[in-house]
Amino acid sequence: MAIVIKSSREIELMRQAGKIAAGARSIARQMIEPGVTTRAINKEVFHFIKKSGAEPTFLGYSGYPASACISVNDQVIHGIPGARKLQAGDIVSVDVGATYKGFVGDCAGTFPCGTCGEEALRLIAVTRQSFFEGIRQARSGKRVSDISAAVQQYAEGAGCSVVRDYVGHGVGARMHEDPEVPNYVQRGRGSPRLVQGMTIAVEPMVNMGTWEVKVLSDGWTVVTADGSLSAHYENSILITDGEPEILTVADDHWL
Repeated sequence: MAIVIKSSREIELMRQAGKIAAGARSIARQMIEPGVTTRAINKEVFHFIKKSGAEPTFLGYSGYPASACISVNDQVIHGIPGARKLQAGDIVSVDVGATYKGFVGDCAGTFPCGTCGEEALRLIAVTRQSFFEGIRQARSGKRVSDISAAVQQYAEGAGCSVVRDYVGHGVGARMHEDPEVPNYVQRGRGSPRLVQGMTIAVEPMVNMGTWEVKVLSDGWTVVTADGSLSAHYENSILITDGEPEILTVADDHWL
């Protein structure tokens, strides 16, 4: 699969898809309270995306059974919503995608449930900031590895680790397009150059302990190998002739 440069029309559709995905993320963020089930959050994400004229990208994707991935505490990504009730002190990662007129917006965030410990809040902040450190490098003429290096340097400099088994990606007419966007530098491998019109999802997955992960028996839920907390932060972005544009921005402007 080759890297796809988007036309101005396709970019506008991606802005709309991104706005819907980001709106769904905001809906989920507002629902995170003690006693709320992850299934209830997923239901509202589904309804928001549908009423916005889009389709939940994740639902049915490779057999995934929900509209949102909701991962709690040591769950890194791909947590399946269900009967679990959130508790005060949990940190909750919500990953959502919306497909609008054939184009995908993909974003994620990790949020505290009630009062959380200082270390958990710090992990959330480090993960979020590592995204912004990464996209400082997301300029035409730079390489994907410049983004990767910035994310890794910031997260590891804060005493955390970056997941290596899962990476960011190109996004557009498909949820996963070329190129891969790792959150660490892959030594000895060439890295694509960034070009105006590229759209990519940059998504640091940062652990408090080891970077190693494992997949649970449901075949989806990824957890930290040592049981440490994990956080996830993602936006879809456009490479421009200057500063990158974040495409997944909701009406409430929360990022």
